[in-house]
Amino acid sequence: MNTLTRLEAVIADRSSAKPDESYVAKLNAKGVAAIAQKVGEEATETVIAALTGAKGDLVGESADLIFHLLVLLQARGVSLSDVFAELDRRHGVSGLEEKASRTPKES
Repeated sequence: MNTLTRLEAVIADRSSAKPDESYVAKLNAKGVAAIAQKVGEEATETVIAALTGAKGDLVGESADLIFHLLVLLQARGVSLSDVFAELDRRHGVSGLEEKASRTPKES
């Protein structure tokens, strides 16, 4: 089991805990919109770290972003295997071709 899969399992397990016992449960209690907002905050912090921070800052912010993204995926019923399947589908397809094949709403 790789790190992401292991983390996905921990998040799934903790999502059923009481909000005062688990950060994941606390996020879930706030709802998908709040989780999505947290992902946006972490994405912004990751961008800032990439542009102005040391490597360690970028590593830490990236870990925060991935963690919160996994919480959001779990809250929406999307598994890592769903995401991996989409990445596999795109493998070998030019990024420009893949983007051009999307409908305007998907871009």
